[in-house]
Amino acid sequence: MTSALFSPITLRGLTLANRIVISPMCQYNSDNGSANDWHLMHLGQFSLGAGSLVMTEATNVNMPGRISLKCATLCSDENEAALKRVIDFCRKYGIAKLGIQLGHAGRKGSTQPPAVGGKPLAPGEGAWETVAPSAIPFAPGWHTPRALSKGEIGQLKEDFIASVERAARIGYDVVELHAGHGYLMHQFLSPISNHRSDEYGGNLENRMRMVLETFSAMRAAWPAEKPMGARVSATDWVEGGWTPEETVVLARELKQRGCDYLDVSSGALDPRQQIPLAPGYQVPFADKVRRETGMPVMSVGLITGARQAEDIISSGKADFVCLARGAMWDPRWAWHAAEELGAEAAYAPKTMACHPSMRPQVFPGRQKAA
Repeated sequence: MTSALFSPITLRGLTLANRIVISPMCQYNSDNGSANDWHLMHLGQFSLGAGSLVMTEATNVNMPGRISLKCATLCSDENEAALKRVIDFCRKYGIAKLGIQLGHAGRKGSTQPPAVGGKPLAPGEGAWETVAPSAIPFAPGWHTPRALSKGEIGQLKEDFIASVERAARIGYDVVELHAGHGYLMHQFLSPISNHRSDEYGGNLENRMRMVLETFSAMRAAWPAEKPMGARVSATDWVEGGWTPEETVVLARELKQRGCDYLDVSSGALDPRQQIPLAPGYQVPFADKVRRETGMPVMSVGLITGARQAEDIISSGKADFVCLARGAMWDPRWAWHAAEELGAEAAYAPKTMACHPSMRPQVFPGRQKAA
């Protein structure tokens, strides 16, 4: 069969061999914001052929932008050198293209890692002051953030530009702005978390301003031949919050500013959310953005099966599927999906000994595609 999932796609000057993306996954294992041997292993394993594009975890543009003390940053020469070591390793041994997601936690920062509870840090645990569009905490018992001044908003844009420039020096193929999951950019978008009365709050145009200005500044700092995208939460799953219809408006505006794809997720802004979890539950949001804007989209969330992923791509609901926990469970998911679909997946040179064509006793008659 001809597989849509394993068909190539081109974004600007970058051609991806298939439609499988390894999502950015927070690892909560950085040292003062810098990558280490864990990241060498984590990203290295996926670079061998888990997907055509492997995304580095949400990486914060300054130290106060971290979720936890163990989160990644790209705001110092030390951060840059440590991450370049990891990416150079992936280039040497892997075959995947490599992207990075840049963001800022805003009011959801200064917390414990999820594995130890994810609660706000106490003063004696290294807590820091969080910032947000408005002085509204994420939930009862959380830190009350300080509302950003317009001067601080301008500095934040400079921080994003500086991290983009570092990502370019490292040699990434793709940069993605994190504007979802309840973090700072999403906090500006949602009327639940943004109660500002200046040009960055109020109506939809004003609430989108921070995201659009930041994206434009990042795009100008990123090589023109390389793609740049954004991740958004299509809905807050809370009455009175951000909506799928507003997501479409945002997507159109981002497209005009040179956004090459939208990674469409949902939720995580407000603990009152009611999410109807089910396989592919977020696919309709990606489908809506794709149909109404013509922008390439990625879909993420409980996409686990090869035929499920094939149907999402072949039916035109999304241009990419993103895997996170599924890829952690099976870092060779793409290889196994290709066998199930009768397609061919890419293998890194040092892994070719396990290619089905090299094991006729296990895969009788299997021949490697030309």
